[in-house]
Amino acid sequence: MKQFKDQKIKLIRMLTRRNWLLRCSILINVAVLLYLCSHLLIGGGNFALGPAYIISDESMMKPAAQYRTHIPAHLAQQLRQEEREAMLIQQQTQSQQQHSVVLKIQENGISVQEVPQQQQQATNQNQQDQLLLDAAGRDVDNNNNNINVDDSRFDVPTEPSQSNNGGPSGLLNNNNNNNNKAAGSEILYQDVGAPNGAGAGLLNASDIFSTTASIDLDMKLRSLLNCHDRDYNPYIGQRGDFWVLKNYVHAEHGELRCHETITYTTHADYTFLDNLIPLLERWNAPVSLAMHAPGTDFMPTVNAIKYLRDCLPESHLVRQFVTFHIYFSSKHIPKNVPKHEKVLEPPYNCSLQAPYFNVSSSQLYKTQKKLLYPVNVGRNIARDAAMTHFLLASDIELYPNPGLVHKFLEMIVRNEPVLQRKNPRVFPLSIFEVDSSSPVPRDKTELQELLRTGKAIPFHKRVCSSCHGVPKSKEWIAVNETDDLGVFHIGKRVGYFVHWEPIYIGTHADPHYDERLSWEGKSDKMTQGYSLCVLDYDFHILDNAFLVHKPGIKVLKKDPKRAMLAAKTNQLIKKIIYPELQVMYGTRKGCAV
Repeated sequence: MKQFKDQKIKLIRMLTRRNWLLRCSILINVAVLLYLCSHLLIGGGNFALGPAYIISDESMMKPAAQYRTHIPAHLAQQLRQEEREAMLIQQQTQSQQQHSVVLKIQENGISVQEVPQQQQQATNQNQQDQLLLDAAGRDVDNNNNNINVDDSRFDVPTEPSQSNNGGPSGLLNNNNNNNNKAAGSEILYQDVGAPNGAGAGLLNASDIFSTTASIDLDMKLRSLLNCHDRDYNPYIGQRGDFWVLKNYVHAEHGELRCHETITYTTHADYTFLDNLIPLLERWNAPVSLAMHAPGTDFMPTVNAIKYLRDCLPESHLVRQFVTFHIYFSSKHIPKNVPKHEKVLEPPYNCSLQAPYFNVSSSQLYKTQKKLLYPVNVGRNIARDAAMTHFLLASDIELYPNPGLVHKFLEMIVRNEPVLQRKNPRVFPLSIFEVDSSSPVPRDKTELQELLRTGKAIPFHKRVCSSCHGVPKSKEWIAVNETDDLGVFHIGKRVGYFVHWEPIYIGTHADPHYDERLSWEGKSDKMTQGYSLCVLDYDFHILDNAFLVHKPGIKVLKKDPKRAMLAAKTNQLIKKIIYPELQVMYGTRKGCAV
């Protein structure tokens, strides 16, 4: 019995020992499993579990921006937008705590100037409020771009009497413009001519475009215009009967975003290049210039480009802003055409006079070979090469008032109801001439004084007044200048203005100029004006923007040879071009060539 009890005790002890061993083995197995799991989940790096990400310590040391690639595209865009707005608000808050300083962009650079603290605080507060409104209502603004505004202020004149007797009902009230400035615009624009120390703290014009000063302005323009960037590559090709060297000499600004500025597109032969510097000093933005250079006119044209880029105190403006294109007839090809990368070699000898100095038209190859000047070919080449959405297709002898580019883009950003009409639109500029002894006016106030004293007149008043007569022109002259740019009146090319040849800020979507027409035959813009009329374009006449011709008032001179060419051109338009336009664009009551 005792022996049986001893065996029983041994058996119990053995079983107990085995239970402990089993428990220990279980614990060990659990520990091993936990270790393996922890190794896989933690030690192994980025191991995905469901939709989440577990990031190793090593990867945490990398820049946080790396992981934005894991965020869906629409969320990433929203985050970037919020970051920009937060940075803007933070910068504006800091500027209130420090000295109130604003940048004043001048035509020859940027200077820093203090402004009253109270004024700057009010501006910053308006900017913050506008940022909040933009964040909440950006989609609403984008969806309202095509609202057709029914406003009696924009009634269109259709009779000659309305152009002369239009009262206040034909004008647009701009009293509220000062309250509608684009939010976030931290840079104030000032024309050159600043007295005393205007050069202090200046930044070279090549360092910044006057039209991209505000981040907020840039963002809103990109959203509103929804345009596409264009390439800036050199190109050799044919355009009808002409060879074209597109982007033959690049400007230093390089590639441009389509929304950031406006391009002045124009044309010339090399004898007109003395106008380029006065134009650039006032425009201060990209210029696309198509040069007609057939035969032996080619080398003087290239030398003139070299001279303008290297030999003048203002050459930095030419290098920065002007892109040159060259074109010539396939029947008058120059003997040697350098590749674009070699065209500026060797440099021009700046001790020599300008190639265009004291050169008469009779010395041109074009004149000697009795060639007509293909004005519309040049216009279209320069226009098509522009990289920006907005462009001003003009003549090289017409100088715009300074500050126009930035004020125009600010007006576009405000997107007021007048800009939300459904019709296609362009923005014509009033044009004037001044006598040879008068300076070119820099603003509307100076222009009004010259008009009052008879030293300035409307463009071509003594040559073809109906060609450049602008609706509500008398009222436009009478209204004083305001700080902002706005739409003064919406006109149509009908009635008294049926032969109007407007020069305007437009886009690449506008009809081209007919390349069968020449400068000598006149009426070179008439057919394009007819196309705009048939397509029911609105002509948004700007209140504080204008062009002034190179000093010297034109008078009508009898030229039998040109009169004969004009008669032939009229027959060409009447019998061939006009019927074609009726087929392509249709007809509309009141429209005529």
